[in-house]
Amino acid sequence: MKIKLFLVSAIISLVSISHSHAAIWSTTEIHYQHGTLDVPIFSQTIAASASTDTYTLQHASGWEYGDNFFFMDYINDDVEDGFNDQDFYAELYLNFSLSKITGNKVAFGPVKDVGIMMAGNFAGDAKVKKYLPGIRLALAPPGFTFFNIDIMAYIDDSDGVARGGAPTEDNSFLVDFNWDYPFTIGNQFFNFTGHLEYAGSRDNEFGGKVSHWILAQPQLRWDVGQALFNKKNVLFTGIEYQHWQNKLGDDSTDEKAVQFLLVWRF
Repeated sequence: MKIKLFLVSAIISLVSISHSHAAIWSTTEIHYQHGTLDVPIFSQTIAASASTDTYTLQHASGWEYGDNFFFMDYINDDVEDGFNDQDFYAELYLNFSLSKITGNKVAFGPVKDVGIMMAGNFAGDAKVKKYLPGIRLALAPPGFTFFNIDIMAYIDDSDGVARGGAPTEDNSFLVDFNWDYPFTIGNQFFNFTGHLEYAGSRDNEFGGKVSHWILAQPQLRWDVGQALFNKKNVLFTGIEYQHWQNKLGDDSTDEKAVQFLLVWRF
């Protein structure tokens, strides 16, 4: 309940920011994904993998002093085992641009801007709460809409086993590369977008080892709305490839999954 209240408060905060400081740009999307995802060893009671549907609400916007990114997943699979059964997961990122705040360009080498990050990751059934303060290095490689390197602490504030959640963990760090690259083939429009993250290893409340992980979720999108209905940047289809080495810190689970992707943008 506390996690849900926090997320509601976060959404209200984003809306308030957008109203108090007119958004320079704003994008909201609803995603549907379908694929077969692995179940980590520590959650396996019936099957090692399950056919999974994921519905996502995603929002990004830019304002006078930075930008915001938020998504919430609703996840359900076809195996009633307590993992990904009508569960939710959400992440919130607030980036404050030092160039915009100071009025002076803060840049060096390939870095076009530096930002101060405040972020949070939240899981429903597992009662996981992670806080991620850090910095953003915004790069500007040719052709990319954006390319960021986020370097953040990974601070645990989860409820733990005593309160019916996953084990609490020591604090660690996380580095995330996120990008968007639009391109055309003939008269068709595509995007290669996504992120790649590295999370450091840590111990849980029982002294068990939580392995580092590498999670890559690149998406290849085709602007099917433009191709079929002459409405650009509204409807996309494609695939998301999920590569998760040591999924959720389990060094026995390396996931490699191709998922169908459908995106409605408004």
